[in-house]
Amino acid sequence: MPNEILIVDDNPDIRNILNELINDLGYATRLAANYQQALAEIDKKLPDVALLDVKLSNTENHEGLKLLDHIKNKNKDIPVIIISGHANIEMAVDSLRLGAFEFIQKPFDKNRLTNFINRAVEHFNLKKENKSLNEKLFNSFDIIGKSKNIINIKDQIKHLANSDSRVFITGPIGSGKELVARKIHLLSNRKHKPFIIINGALLNSQTYEKELFGEELSDGSIIYGALEKASGGVLLIDEVTEIPLETQSKILRVLIDQKFKRINSNHDIKVDVRIICTNSKDAKQEIKNGNFREDLFHRLSVFQINIDPLIKRVQDIPLLIKYFSEKIAENYNLKKFYIDPNNHHLIDYSWPGNVRELRNLIERIAILSPDSQDKISNIIKESLKMDDINELRFEKSLSVPLKEARENLEKEYLSSQLKKFGGNVSKMAKFIGMERSALHRKLKGLNIKDLN
Repeated sequence: MPNEILIVDDNPDIRNILNELINDLGYATRLAANYQQALAEIDKKLPDVALLDVKLSNTENHEGLKLLDHIKNKNKDIPVIIISGHANIEMAVDSLRLGAFEFIQKPFDKNRLTNFINRAVEHFNLKKENKSLNEKLFNSFDIIGKSKNIINIKDQIKHLANSDSRVFITGPIGSGKELVARKIHLLSNRKHKPFIIINGALLNSQTYEKELFGEELSDGSIIYGALEKASGGVLLIDEVTEIPLETQSKILRVLIDQKFKRINSNHDIKVDVRIICTNSKDAKQEIKNGNFREDLFHRLSVFQINIDPLIKRVQDIPLLIKYFSEKIAENYNLKKFYIDPNNHHLIDYSWPGNVRELRNLIERIAILSPDSQDKISNIIKESLKMDDINELRFEKSLSVPLKEARENLEKEYLSSQLKKFGGNVSKMAKFIGMERSALHRKLKGLNIKDLN
């Protein structure tokens, strides 16, 4: 099926020219003559590439830039080419700042525009392929281990897969919580429906509600939230205890009523979504600390799965090493290699990053393609030594007040940047986005020597 390109221009002659040009390139097209038509086309189905005229009316409003922002809110990977007959540097900068793929002025050069369109399609297809491969790679991994904990988890997954019960998965960072959630989804009758992830730790309350519930804008367009995107499938709420308290009550209401409202809307939307939550913190402690609602916890944790840290199931490490070595070499078409599971660096290490850290280490070895066990051992030794340093640094930061930890981080960052720019404060200030005088004061306050 050919890639689909949306053409938005209020001039019928230009629409026809663009339509013929794009059809001749072998791509499908959809046309819109104004802002409202374009919104309807975008909300009906997202295109693979969009060509947008900046001005779609006689007003000074740059509707094309609004459409660009609307598309990027829905899917940031869609390339958008902005066309303008009233171009200036400011408009071009604004377009690129909002995420435009290219900016071209009317009357446009046919060969140049053709090149832009072909590159945009290639970019989209590559992004789509990479996303598909990454998802396929992730889904191809199995839950590996012979420890009692892993055996119990596999058994729980089998029993939970074909129910719609909510599941609460706990375990330290990197232990494989998302993988367990995906396995539940892939074994369920919802496996052909979406699997959508939303992370509680990365968003403030306002942004979180927009990402979760969606929003109706004043121009009539809709930004769909995670609940609607996951319709019929699974919504994975990662780090659920990090959700802002003011949002937790709204989620509780969704669970009770099975419906919600988009932001700026009074219209109820029924929801059919299975919710799976993951968390790396102690949920009961977070409840005691007043950070997480107890009633929400009980609603979300109909079934609980706990994943032990890797250090507590060391008998799984040799199996994981063998599995990841073979799997990574196969998936990336790399030379096969062998890692001695009895390597004392592997055995003596605490694995603070758990299975993810082990997998990353093995991937590093696979890419470097060492030709001897000595070289593999050296890679392991150096990699784990650096990870240990980072872990000690992290643990140290946890033992001091927030203000001191922030100052330490700032000092480390600014010292590195100063070294990177050879002591040139002006260049450094421009790079990090600070006024030169303000940066001088900051360096002095943190007792960082200015080399200039």
